[in-house]
Amino acid sequence: MRKLIFAMNVSVDGYIAAPGDDLGWSVPSEELFQWWSDRVRATGLALYGRRLWETMRSHWPTAERQPGATPAQIEFAHRWRDMPKVVFSSTTSAVQGNARLVSGDAVTEMVRLKAEDGGHLDVGGATLAAAATRAGLIDEYVLVTHPVLVGGGTPFFTALDHWVNLDLAETRTFPGGVVLTRYQTRH
Repeated sequence: MRKLIFAMNVSVDGYIAAPGDDLGWSVPSEELFQWWSDRVRATGLALYGRRLWETMRSHWPTAERQPGATPAQIEFAHRWRDMPKVVFSSTTSAVQGNARLVSGDAVTEMVRLKAEDGGHLDVGGATLAAAATRAGLIDEYVLVTHPVLVGGGTPFFTALDHWVNLDLAETRTFPGGVVLTRYQTRH
């Protein structure tokens, strides 16, 4: 069975995006950017909600052609394009690149994908991750906490019907006071 991981940048007050979907507070250091790039390389299949998919596909498919693109950004762009992706959306009619669209029940499809052989699954996007959390499908939570309070926006965690008990698996500090905490779900 594949492991399902939810990893995102998060503000100290618990948001993955500030009001207006502002992500300007989460610009990574070179070291953190490399960590994210290595995660993409190790991902067997990325699961995206529509909004995060639209954000990522608006930049990364052509990132290496942007003025001033660094070698690390070019490497990430190639890794991101090569990584297989599933986009969950009932309002999108088609996806491009190394992605396929699922418009049916997301939880049913995530259960099916977890049962397959292969590398770990990464879930991205607040709404999709919330559905996976409520269904008890997430095996690991990775919070990359930036030292900022944004006061609102898109929360990392959703309201729950029951507690989810976690075990601390790793902590790591990055430049700029960014702290990674990785938790495994106690099943």
